Amino acid sequence: MNFAFNEDQDELRRMVNRFLAEKSPETAVRDLMATEDGYDAAVWSQMAEQLGLQALIIPEEFGGAGFTYVELIVVLEEMGAALLCAPYFSTVALGANALLTSGDDAAKAVHLPGIASGETIATLAITEPSGKWDLDSIELPATKSGDGWVLNGTKRFVIDGHIANLILVAARTDAGLSLFAVEGDASGLTRTSLSTMDQTRKQAELVFADTPATLIGTDGSAAAGLTKTLQLAAVALAAEQVGGAQRCLENAVAYAKERIQFGRPIGSFQAIKHKCADILLEVESAKSAAYYAGWAAAEDNDELPIVASLAKSYCSDAYFHAAGENIQIHGGIGFTWEHHAHLYFKRAKSSELLLGDPAYHREILATQLGI
Repeated sequence: MNFAFNEDQDELRRMVNRFLAEKSPETAVRDLMATEDGYDAAVWSQMAEQLGLQALIIPEEFGGAGFTYVELIVVLEEMGAALLCAPYFSTVALGANALLTSGDDAAKAVHLPGIASGETIATLAITEPSGKWDLDSIELPATKSGDGWVLNGTKRFVIDGHIANLILVAARTDAGLSLFAVEGDASGLTRTSLSTMDQTRKQAELVFADTPATLIGTDGSAAAGLTKTLQLAAVALAAEQVGGAQRCLENAVAYAKERIQFGRPIGSFQAIKHKCADILLEVESAKSAAYYAGWAAAEDNDELPIVASLAKSYCSDAYFHAAGENIQIHGGIGFTWEHHAHLYFKRAKSSELLLGDPAYHREILATQLGI
């Protein structure tokens, strides 16, 4: 079986790479990460209108392009390499996937066209003050109120929660775990930006106080859809991590070739050679894991629960190691605020924890394998 990218997918990669080189250079990343919103609305619109990136995996019947998850990981790999500051992961990997796995065609028809056109910024609120990503830790209650529902409680570490105009909230009813849609300007909703280590990906705390919400799917039956959503999001994040790790490798090798010490490039020293070789091995292995997971997601293969956790755990470790070694190879300058190496290091650490750390996913993997 051939898992190589085809000509159209390679062209998609080149197109996104060119776009991000122009729209997400280091200067733009630094400017945007210092803002409250954390993204450029004009670039977000261009991504939707000129490239159709938000519509990529949304079925054509809901206004999307109808591509597969393989195309999505191609795009996310390039975004991870460029440290794109935009609510793409939250909107597509979390929000759109939560709708697509909900089994609610009416809700898909209402919300997915807006996501595809770029008009809707969506996110998924799972974690609460405990910071845990397992569904059993969700305690926020949803109660009936007339013909609708209201939410009370707190969600924390919600990606782009401060700017999303569609918030999909996992909550508990008397029937069990359920999924709800909340408008960004809903009454009783308080959104507060959190101060986090990785400023390139904004997070927020959401406090609900009798906040009106619309039920997505069937009351008490959201667990299966949310579980699959988190698996698909883990695959998407693994692709991002691969892109970041590859960029760290490229930056480390380039510096090792140009930095002269004792009259010769530091890349000629054995210790630096070994570091670069180790990073290369881990990056290539991470690509294999992420690409296979992307194929499993595209095919809706039975292996998805296994390979999603495998890819997330391995790619998390590989990215964090590559980012750390990139700083080491750069030496003193790599530790400075002015150098870009620390931006990748912080993204690597935050991505390692997002959706659950490697130990959490290895535990899931062991359970799936019956170990």
